[in-house]
Amino acid sequence: MLPRREAFALLVSLPLMAGSASGQAQPAAAPASAASAVSGGGDGRSALERQEIRAQLSPRRYTTLGAELGAKISRIGVKEGERFKAGQVLVSFDCSLQAAQLQRAKATLSAADRTHGANSRLAELNSVGRVELDTSAAEVAKARADVNLMNATLAKCNLTAPFAGRVAEQKVREQQFVQPGQALLDILDDSALELEFIIPSKWLAWLKAGTGFKVRIDETAREYPARITRIGARVDPVSQSVKVAAVIDGSFPELIAGMSGKVLPTVPGSAP
Repeated sequence: MLPRREAFALLVSLPLMAGSASGQAQPAAAPASAASAVSGGGDGRSALERQEIRAQLSPRRYTTLGAELGAKISRIGVKEGERFKAGQVLVSFDCSLQAAQLQRAKATLSAADRTHGANSRLAELNSVGRVELDTSAAEVAKARADVNLMNATLAKCNLTAPFAGRVAEQKVREQQFVQPGQALLDILDDSALELEFIIPSKWLAWLKAGTGFKVRIDETAREYPARITRIGARVDPVSQSVKVAAVIDGSFPELIAGMSGKVLPTVPGSAP
């Protein structure tokens, strides 16, 4: 009978000896999911083609309107979400001080003009020197420049809309004093809502500017017609993708900027 320690060592070595005797290794089978990932899913499509293409609605034009002078806001003509027309007054400022400065500049111009006129008549009689005549003319030009400056300042007392659209955000309130350059309103033009999204670069073989497709908006649960307007100027060499821009084809009042959805392109030879 073998000692206990030697018997235990013999039992452990028997399976190893059996495996080496066969002369063949027994590798573990690769998981099915890993093999599928290496093969690309087996359907011949890239990862970008298999995933859902998302897009967000954005306005054609949008900007932040700021104050061009330091003054108190006397009236805000539109509220958040309201529509306005191009050229409509959106914000009015209290410019009583600037108006008074304009009146003073006009009075100074009138006085300088009269002085120059008198000097001109005296010059005809050789009763005034050339220096006095030129100085009075310079005073007229200076006073007229002050009047033009104040007129330009008063023109900034009413902030008008550069285009028709809607107010996205109101950043100030009436009777608030604002500084030059301070943001007042965020506005946008939603007359035509645009879409931007990424497509596989191989789609450029059939997708051109003007190509139509549909997009399903999440917030409305409806499909809308759209068409390609611009194609990016460069293909990303790593992801083999390119950015494109499109526009909703038609007018749909329920659509607003910020909504998002799924792009439903009609790829030749396959279902959307």
